[in-house]
Amino acid sequence: MVFSVNSAQSLGGSQKTESSQPIHLSQGPQFQGKASKRMHVMAKPIGAVCNIDCNYCYYLSKQDLLEYKKGCSPEMDEGLLEQYIKNYIEGQNTPEIIFSWQGGEPTMLGLSYFEKVVELQKKYQPVGIKISNDLQTNGTLLDDKWCEFLAKNQFLVGLSIDGPQMLHDAYRTNRAGRGTHKQVMKAVELLHKHKVSFATLTCVNNLTSKNPLEVYRFLRDEVRSPQMQFIPIVEQKSFRTTAPQTWKSNEQLKQGDKRLIPGNANSIMESWCVSDEAWGNFLIAIFDEWIQRDIGRVFVQYFEASVETWMGRKNPLCTLGQLCGKGLAMEPNGDVYSCDHYVYPEYKIGNINETKLETMAYSQVQQNFGFAKSKTLTAQCQQCDYQFACYGECPKNRFIKTRTGEPGLNYLCAGWKKFFSHADKAIAYILRATGNPVAHGNYSDQAIRNVGFATKF
Repeated sequence: MVFSVNSAQSLGGSQKTESSQPIHLSQGPQFQGKASKRMHVMAKPIGAVCNIDCNYCYYLSKQDLLEYKKGCSPEMDEGLLEQYIKNYIEGQNTPEIIFSWQGGEPTMLGLSYFEKVVELQKKYQPVGIKISNDLQTNGTLLDDKWCEFLAKNQFLVGLSIDGPQMLHDAYRTNRAGRGTHKQVMKAVELLHKHKVSFATLTCVNNLTSKNPLEVYRFLRDEVRSPQMQFIPIVEQKSFRTTAPQTWKSNEQLKQGDKRLIPGNANSIMESWCVSDEAWGNFLIAIFDEWIQRDIGRVFVQYFEASVETWMGRKNPLCTLGQLCGKGLAMEPNGDVYSCDHYVYPEYKIGNINETKLETMAYSQVQQNFGFAKSKTLTAQCQQCDYQFACYGECPKNRFIKTRTGEPGLNYLCAGWKKFFSHADKAIAYILRATGNPVAHGNYSDQAIRNVGFATKF
């Protein structure tokens, strides 16, 4: 198969479940004679503290929301770090346990902190179980010693870079307002030099969305990105204080309302956001170049995940899967939240000083949170030809109404549908050409049988 889906460790995501009933572990897959258990936590050992000041960062504001002590950099101390690592390992029964380290900027903790992380992981590592790590960073603090460590311990690095210098430096600046592109490109060279596994994480905002091929070609040719992840930047102006799903229905705007366009007069969106149509156009432009000349050579996460889905497999990405809620987020004081994008007081589900991670991950509250993704779809979503491809996408973006007035539609709906409609035929063609089934879409195997003829289109 020409695609490389799941060939690289993901920096996040979850697995969906077909049932909407409470999870009973004894009924699931087995590992080593016991029920298989797997969870995922995005640990933020330095919280929202960062050494740069990106305009669009949704997490910097958490310093105020979570009441960090003024003048004090929050840090998960060694005692709590050990408790977390022990708890996380003991709460799983799976061949591989993946630790995710994010922030803020986790490298601000220093190399010695992560040397301690690896030391503690080895202390509690069960025989025959693989332990992996991924680390999300802006790259500005990486040097030879860091990269030697990352390579030696086989960390997967998620490197934030938004494309060529002009686009990257527009929003990704240091606290003095200067761009960080040159520093990040130095990190790119160091990662290649030391053969560190890495993926690029590129934020698609109001500027990058207008320059899709410039961004893609830069990542492909200059950065030589082994895996590209594109993240749509979507935030209402109220996001700093208003938690998802607490929006008032009478204040939600209908799809197509001009006040949903970033930069428009009276827009409810932050000016740096991507619009729904621009998101779709961005994906289409890159998809066309990818499928014409880079398929099987360049890994673009969204495209590979879509191929999985068209084949009838579960989408590996939490934002596009049927179920979410497997990716918990933990702050440096041990507070645990339902999701990285739901770090608000309303979605705190406990603290590891008081409750085991396993208990929180499989709690009824968290199960309800996860199943709500597919159980709260609008009628428009339920009737959509491409429901299978996104299941309404990330719930944190469901703050608009359908054109008929039903609340709960995803802000990016029009863009996603535009992309799926465009890619449908090409994905089906490639799957057939490689001898794979086409389970979904308007060119599925069943659709072809229904019209009574085979087609090569």
